[in-house]
Amino acid sequence: MATTNRSSDTEVIDRLHGLMHGLRRFMHEAMREDGLGLAPMEARCLAYFVRNPGHTQRDLVQHAGRDKAQIARIVKALHERGLLESTPDPQDGRAQRIAPTAQGRAQQQRMRQHQARFERALTAGLDRAERSSLLDLLDRLQANVGERN
Repeated sequence: MATTNRSSDTEVIDRLHGLMHGLRRFMHEAMREDGLGLAPMEARCLAYFVRNPGHTQRDLVQHAGRDKAQIARIVKALHERGLLESTPDPQDGRAQRIAPTAQGRAQQQRMRQHQARFERALTAGLDRAERSSLLDLLDRLQANVGERN
């Protein structure tokens, strides 16, 4: 079995960066064509509340590792667009429990469809065993840096 001589000690990072850039470009174009009009961070915030309905803005700040003010602006914009709704937290009157609206869930579903289309293109030609191996390797990479979904 021949081995390939790799010239860069950052080849994995370079490839991952290229794949992520391709995904961002694909999603931006797909959302533009769909007329979704969400900025990337808005899309990530909406996805967070679809996966975690009833969480608070503070929960999102901790999860995303972003500035409180940035998250507040994004959450406000998503509320104004009718994609999120809030209810007072019964245990802490200062906090709001946030959940997606039906419109927000529908928009997130369209984004998931675009992501699935990208993944099918990305993994075209991989058989079931290769795809499983890829997922196992990605899980190990995530574990190495302490990231969990």
